[in-house]
Amino acid sequence: MGGRLIDGFGNQPLANSVILVKNGLIEKVGTVDTLPVPTEYKIVSTEGMDVLPGLWENHAHLMLNGHANYKHWHKEYTPKLTNEIMPASAEQLLLAGITSARDLGAPLKDSLTIKNKIDNGEIPGPRLFVSGPFLQHEAYPGTELYRWGVKNVEDAKKKVNKLADAGVDIIKLIDHDMMKIEVAQAIVDQAHKRNLVVVAHSHKPDEIRRGLEIGVDNFEHTGLTTAPEFPDDVITLLRERTAKGRIAGGPLYWTPTVEGLWNYDLTVANPERLDNTCWHRGLEQSTIDDIRGSLKNVGELEYMQLTPMRKPTLKRKIQQLKESGVVLLIGTDSGIPTKFHCQSTWNELAVWVNEMEISAMDTIRAATYWPSVLMKVNDKVGTVSEGKYADIIAVKGDVLRYINLLQHVDLVMKNGKVYKQDGKATADK
Repeated sequence: MGGRLIDGFGNQPLANSVILVKNGLIEKVGTVDTLPVPTEYKIVSTEGMDVLPGLWENHAHLMLNGHANYKHWHKEYTPKLTNEIMPASAEQLLLAGITSARDLGAPLKDSLTIKNKIDNGEIPGPRLFVSGPFLQHEAYPGTELYRWGVKNVEDAKKKVNKLADAGVDIIKLIDHDMMKIEVAQAIVDQAHKRNLVVVAHSHKPDEIRRGLEIGVDNFEHTGLTTAPEFPDDVITLLRERTAKGRIAGGPLYWTPTVEGLWNYDLTVANPERLDNTCWHRGLEQSTIDDIRGSLKNVGELEYMQLTPMRKPTLKRKIQQLKESGVVLLIGTDSGIPTKFHCQSTWNELAVWVNEMEISAMDTIRAATYWPSVLMKVNDKVGTVSEGKYADIIAVKGDVLRYINLLQHVDLVMKNGKVYKQDGKATADK
């Protein structure tokens, strides 16, 4: 009661809003002048705050917590995924205002275990939409737990069905340009037959070309190398695809994941954000010490050595994507080296607004409304409107002027339950 509502639809914000919540759902939305609050309702004041739909993180890796050495991490922490690592990631996301997240790449059993525990209320976390293992031509050595190679058309259908039967929401492709076209096509066709969204890496131009040919729904990233822009023929293909709209099954979505690239040199210059203890939550002290030790010389990380050369390409690539007509989504690759679940999403929002010249309202919609449309749950989440789940966050101040305020979310409500109030986790009170 009392805050300014930014509902996710892009409408004019509603001052002095009132949102009635009952049994986890939004019952009515109005203002203090138009919607009386029944006496039996508990009042949660949002005076002086902006109120928004819960945010989406569209590219998270719950199996990772920012450690710089993947080989070491997978060896030491894969046995701890369901008991420590992924629950910690999930809670950190939720307390950062992320009430829905797409977990794009993890062992199948671990992904579904965490998803089910959250759904059953056993652990706190965002609504998870999971892919389980990546599908690719051939899994890289040592990654077979969370990457599955696909041999032929029959194997493609078999593996998609295995994932669908297990309960995933997404099929994730990587290196699909290395597959035979009929194999890649079989993956997408079978996924769509099973009502699953297909996301695909766009690190290489041929991944984009092949992805467009086979009907991928959502591309991820902006390329691995230092090319200054996307090739002209790729942009032409994107424009042809976005011109088809509903005829092609709806918008084409793109998750550029730029904040880690943009902020890396700034982190090297000022690594204090790595000392923020928000990422410690839920982790054992030995795990915290191990992660911290791996980031001791953050400017020397092999994983990041090309990043300073990639940064100057980002504004041009984002401009190309905007001009091509794709629908951009907020996602960060959260969990990879230096990128903590409690920080990544608001950093992406800030880079979009402050550096990429995308309006705050469009940026918020990319983190609320549009992901819910892509994932076919916009009847349940994505906006603050009657009949939807009460996934609501609030922050002190004007986020349309100062998007960085989202680094300190004051209120987090998911499904009508308050997980954070007055800037503190309710579990800590």
